[in-house]
Amino acid sequence: MSRALDIQAADGTIDAHIFTPDDADGALPAVVLFTDIGGLRPCYHDKAQTIADDGYAVLMPNIYYRDQAGPVVPEGKSFRDSDVRPTLFEYAGHLTPDAQARDFEALIGAIDAEAEFDGAKIGVVGYCMTGAFALRMAARHAERVVAAAGFHSARLAAEDDEHSPLGLVDMIKARVFLGHADGDELMPPEQIGRLDAALAKAGVAFTTELFAGAGHGFTAFDAPVYDEAADARHYKRLSTLFEETLR
Repeated sequence: MSRALDIQAADGTIDAHIFTPDDADGALPAVVLFTDIGGLRPCYHDKAQTIADDGYAVLMPNIYYRDQAGPVVPEGKSFRDSDVRPTLFEYAGHLTPDAQARDFEALIGAIDAEAEFDGAKIGVVGYCMTGAFALRMAARHAERVVAAAGFHSARLAAEDDEHSPLGLVDMIKARVFLGHADGDELMPPEQIGRLDAALAKAGVAFTTELFAGAGHGFTAFDAPVYDEAADARHYKRLSTLFEETLR
């Protein structure tokens, strides 16, 4: 079950959706789900509902609200199409760490205001480029975010990225799970090792798992690299993480 929600933020109105189980009775633990670079689309509505059906209220914002409300990828097109990707990269370029920080404030405000959420503890999950969003939100709101996860995340610890979340890990108090795609050029072994070392040094409780044989985007059923078995495992890992931190 889902409903649309407009959230007033510093930079405009975030069009978002709240997902709950069909049999929801009262407020539920809060989860924020950030889509991958393709933005809002059926694949992520399904993902949010699947997580919600485990007993959570899931808030899924349109990360591109500054540029366009609703889905960005036209019907019948793919976020991987050459005539769509330039728009996505342009919009993604507007999502600076400072812009994200302003959005985090608005999202937490919505969690505190809407009846579906018991927001004392918050879980957050991101995919592809938004794996970094999840880590940043956990760092900037360590008093609220108790669980953060990223799957087939991109460029979490690139040496040439001054905005990498690598520099914020010592602020994280949440439990962290990172599920990496095997052989992912956007998150190669050296970046995985660099991030793991930083998380360990900071004393963060974290788990890193390599999804062997799974490509970048393995949880997205509208992607050619979709891996059904790896996707099912990703839901199991999220279920365990949220059960042990949000309940």
